[in-house]
Amino acid sequence: MAEYNMHILVCGGTGCKASQSELIKTNFTDKLNEYGLTDEIQVILTGCFGFCEKGPIVKILPDNTFYTQVTPEDVAEIVDEHLIKGRKVERLLFIDPETKETVGDSKGMDFYKKQIRIALRNCGFINPENIEEYIGRDGYAALGTCLSEKSPEEVIKMIKDSGLRGRGGGGFPTGLKWELTRKSVSNQKYVVCNADEGDPGAFMDRSILEGDPHSVLEAMAICGYCIGADNGLVYIRAEYPLAIERLKIAINQAREYGLLGDDILGTGFNFDVEIRYGAGAFVCGEETALIHSMEGKRGEPTVKPPFPAEKGYNGKPTNVNNVETFANIPVIINKGAEWFASIGTEKSKGTKVFALAGKINNVGLIEVPMGITLREIIYDIGGGIKDGREFKAVQTGGPSGGCLTKSFLDTPIDYDNLVAAGSMMGSGGMIVLDDSDCMVAIAKFYLEFTLDESCGKCTPCRIGNKRLHEILEKITGGNGELEDLNRLRMLSNVIKDTSLCGLGQTSPNPVLSTLDNFYDEYLAHVTTHKCLAGQCKALMHYSIDAERCTGCTLCFRNCPVGAISGEKRSPHYIDQSLCIKCGVCAAKCKFDAVLIA
Repeated sequence: MAEYNMHILVCGGTGCKASQSELIKTNFTDKLNEYGLTDEIQVILTGCFGFCEKGPIVKILPDNTFYTQVTPEDVAEIVDEHLIKGRKVERLLFIDPETKETVGDSKGMDFYKKQIRIALRNCGFINPENIEEYIGRDGYAALGTCLSEKSPEEVIKMIKDSGLRGRGGGGFPTGLKWELTRKSVSNQKYVVCNADEGDPGAFMDRSILEGDPHSVLEAMAICGYCIGADNGLVYIRAEYPLAIERLKIAINQAREYGLLGDDILGTGFNFDVEIRYGAGAFVCGEETALIHSMEGKRGEPTVKPPFPAEKGYNGKPTNVNNVETFANIPVIINKGAEWFASIGTEKSKGTKVFALAGKINNVGLIEVPMGITLREIIYDIGGGIKDGREFKAVQTGGPSGGCLTKSFLDTPIDYDNLVAAGSMMGSGGMIVLDDSDCMVAIAKFYLEFTLDESCGKCTPCRIGNKRLHEILEKITGGNGELEDLNRLRMLSNVIKDTSLCGLGQTSPNPVLSTLDNFYDEYLAHVTTHKCLAGQCKALMHYSIDAERCTGCTLCFRNCPVGAISGEKRSPHYIDQSLCIKCGVCAAKCKFDAVLIA
């Protein structure tokens, strides 16, 4: 393999690719060709760096220079100034929002300082389409260790001792799940990787598969060795074309290198991996629904027991873990269970990957130790709330989770604390809300998602959530009554207690958590028929201040329904019977004459 003096890492995750990162790489290659530097400097298209807010990202090694929001047109300047003359391009460096100073090295950026990257260790660092780069980072060493030095029971004990719990939302101890599947007696067993990531705003698993697919394949092979399976299946939604493409490349490369297939590493162990596609059904994140979908049946959950460890894919014992869970396995084998268990809290070991999104300055993918507080994530890593607005809540766990207020900002994040606070870890979605968000509307938004994604098999989820949504529609439409708040709570608890699977059992969480933490907003909606955040259109009232109105006619000319009347240079008037509350008049008025109440 050629040795290079310098490496240019270009983010090749889905987000940056959509912003022309492939063209950036091409431009670098062309420019280096022009200077005759292709033997000295290597250009690599990597996986996601995580700092999505500032993409496309280009990192220069070995000096670790971190360029943000790079365009294809910036390439020539980076080559001329940085690579040829040794001067960093200051305008492309990250600017610290507090000190207003440029930060040239990612190690000095608050976004990365508190992160510990285990599952994301290779994302943004290696070419995910080159198996040799993965091997150069201790790739497949864990598989070799397991096959040549450890019995399946010893490996399972390591996973149990590490304290690793399922990162897909359930939080079930991974080693125990492997042990239960191993104990099941069958002539055929399966390892399944759940890559059916469906939470709104979540992109953890997708980014791992795009940036480091071999880590998942290696872990699946290790799992197969432990439970006695020779066949692995990756269930991935078809909406992830880049992840699928790189996964296919990785599988073929692993086969070529003898790391998948028959007689792996000459040990007599056989294991291979296939890909199965999902159609994007959120309910198929539930393991029994996922298994049915892979079998070509309707993606509906079934009552447990029997659990998949006893009777899963094709009726055979099946171990199901999600992408992030698997990505941790090789590191645990290589560094030891004690090392992994030393990170995190007593009952939640290791790190957790979160997709940080919403009204936050630093949107992106982060990996933090369990036990870190919400305040540290939102303000230290996330850089605080956009546009200087006030923090209102953070939604964790996606549509299955809840909204946590300021009072929970110093809560250490782990599985148990989030549940105690009225939310949940989920797969890792974390959406930050500010004071302009209406919490009643937020609860309705998540419930609408659940309604669309429910399989409809059980009555509480199919009909109960529809009734919940109707009540929220009534409240946000200005027709709510005080008794509706009691109905919301009672119906939510019934749905939680009687639904078949986790989708229905957790679907009322956004409603219950917002009722608990933002009752005043619900009360305002049903008593004074006002939305305190000014977001519910049916509760908004537009009028024109006659003293401020100059009669410029801008609002009159832009009103789509002709609800505004008045003469030039005279105050205008809004006919409330015609107003559709679209807000165009307020947006167009240059004199702040349109009042919103």
